[in-house]
Amino acid sequence: MNVAARVRNVGTDHEVSVATSGKSRALAIPGKAEGRGSSVSGGELLMLALATCYCNDIYREAARLGIQVDAVEAEAEADFEGIGLAATNIRYRARVESPAPEAEIAELIRQTDSVAEVHNTIRTSAQVSLKPWVSTG
Repeated sequence: MNVAARVRNVGTDHEVSVATSGKSRALAIPGKAEGRGSSVSGGELLMLALATCYCNDIYREAARLGIQVDAVEAEAEADFEGIGLAATNIRYRARVESPAPEAEIAELIRQTDSVAEVHNTIRTSAQVSLKPWVSTG
């Protein structure tokens, strides 16, 4: 499965899209009110990626384990100390509403933590490489 994101910013126009296995969807993220670029920072989106991944994975793992989940709330945060410095103190938490016993929910939360793909990507310090842009016109 290939996952991609695209941002195009020209003047006050700001377009954002994401795609999984070639299926693209636009996201409503406005440009900055003043200046150029996105009104949302990459760090904010990284934290959103962690929270979103965990939320989705809770539902996936709950279905696999046969646990009913009525709601999930996930929050992620990190410290960014300066330009060019990697995030530190990345942490997240989740709350799961379910009629299942508390011990089952605790195990679901623990198991999901071990298989959450975005979390595991960050934990293993994935290589990021800059590719040249090939212009076709």
